[in-house]
Amino acid sequence: MSGHDRDDRWNHNIEYHSMLLECVPAGAASALDVGTGNGLLAIEMARIVPAVTAIDLDAAVLAEAEAEAEAEAEASAGIAAMGGAHIAWVEGDIMRHPFSAASFDVVVSVATLHHFDDPATALERMAELTAPGGVVAVVGLARSAGFVDLWWEAVAVFTHRVRRRGRTVWEHSAPTRWPPPHTYAQMRDIAHAALPGARFRRLALWRYAIVWRKPGTRRTPAT
Repeated sequence: MSGHDRDDRWNHNIEYHSMLLECVPAGAASALDVGTGNGLLAIEMARIVPAVTAIDLDAAVLAEAEAEAEAEAEASAGIAAMGGAHIAWVEGDIMRHPFSAASFDVVVSVATLHHFDDPATALERMAELTAPGGVVAVVGLARSAGFVDLWWEAVAVFTHRVRRRGRTVWEHSAPTRWPPPHTYAQMRDIAHAALPGARFRRLALWRYAIVWRKPGTRRTPAT
C-alpha cells in the first residue's frame, strides 16, 4: 500500500485523529497511545512527538502496526522524514505494565476505553502516567439511551453519509467490543469523577471526547 493510499483511509476513529493531535501540548517530547490497534494514530503522533510509545494487548495486531510503521518510514524516505521520531511498540496492559509515573507529556486513546471493565480506573491510570501540565485525550464509544441520544443518533447517520461520500470505510483488524457497556451519560459522569475538570463532549460519529490537562507546570526539555 502506497503512502498516498494510507493517507486516504477513513473510518469513524480516523475521523478524530486530527482532533487528538491538536491536543498535544506544544513542545511535547513523549506520548503514549493506549490500545494502539493498527497503530495509525501512533504513526501520526510520531510526526510531531519525538518519542511515542504504543501499547496493546493483542500481539497479532501490534505486529501489523509495527509493519505499518516500517512501511510508512520507507515511504517517507526513512524515519528522519517523520521528524526523527521513534515508536516503541509494547505488548501489554496499561494497568500492569511498569511505566514510570508522570512519564508522558500526552496520553491518547481511541476506541479503547470501553474495553476496560472499569473505565474510571483506566482514566486514573492514564492520569498517573501523564506529566504535570500534560494532557489526557480520549475518543471513546458509548451506548445510546434516552431521547437526547436518539437526536445524536440522527446526527451521526447524517454526518456519516456526508463524510463517507466518495470514500470507502476502512476496516481495522483490532478486536472489537459491542455494544459498549456504559451509556454516554455514564461515561460523562465517570470522566468528571476520575479526571476533575475534564471536558467531556459528544462527537457526531457515535463517539465522545474527553480532554484533561494535569495540574502543574510542564517540564522543560533539556537543551
